[in-house]
Amino acid sequence: MSGSNSSVPGSARNVARELAEPLGLSVHSIPVPRPEADARTRNGRLKMILVLLVCAAPVIASYLSYYVFRPQLRNNYGTLIEPMRPLPAAGALPLTDLQGRPVDPTSLLDQWLLVVVADGSCDATCERLLYAQRQLRESMGREKERMDRVWLVTGNAPRAELLPALEQATVLRTDSTALKQWLQPAPGESIGAHLYLVDPMGHWMMRFPPQFDPAKVKRDLDRLLRAASSWDTEGRDPAHIQALRK
Repeated sequence: MSGSNSSVPGSARNVARELAEPLGLSVHSIPVPRPEADARTRNGRLKMILVLLVCAAPVIASYLSYYVFRPQLRNNYGTLIEPMRPLPAAGALPLTDLQGRPVDPTSLLDQWLLVVVADGSCDATCERLLYAQRQLRESMGREKERMDRVWLVTGNAPRAELLPALEQATVLRTDSTALKQWLQPAPGESIGAHLYLVDPMGHWMMRFPPQFDPAKVKRDLDRLLRAASSWDTEGRDPAHIQALRK
């Protein structure tokens, strides 16, 4: 009995000593920061930003061409349209081919467009513009594949005898009222008095005066195509262009 009684106080002292000691906690789940992982994350984000910049480069270049470098055209012959007017959607600008089939305006994108607007009866002014349009495109040499001739026909259907000379042009019929929401003449002039220039993104950006000097128009076209050469390098698929012309 005495032996068993003597062991109790000792056990009590041990328990008291253990309770008096501070409680220790061991944490094993907190990750240790790894500098190499952070570096990989930063490099991945940097690469993603560089890829996005490369993809956006053509768009950035186009805006620089017009809003930064365009002042070099301060001696331009044609009238610059500010702000440029984007090509309307199909609902706002109905287009059809000569067979009456609807044509989406976006099918005209990716080419520079020299545009003539005239009634299908095509008076002397219309004939002069269509001839100058063809000569100007041919004068561009190897750059002519970047430019299309477009006749937007209002009113009557085009005279049949004109069509053989327009085999290399895009001839589309449209509504004159809807067209005037996009292309507009100079004050006091009719919409059919001018040659209009539309860029590959569909922006109407220049209007040439009535009775224009073809040499001065060509100078403007040369400058514009040269300024845009870094981003406008390919035109539309030739098969697509031929489909529009049928």
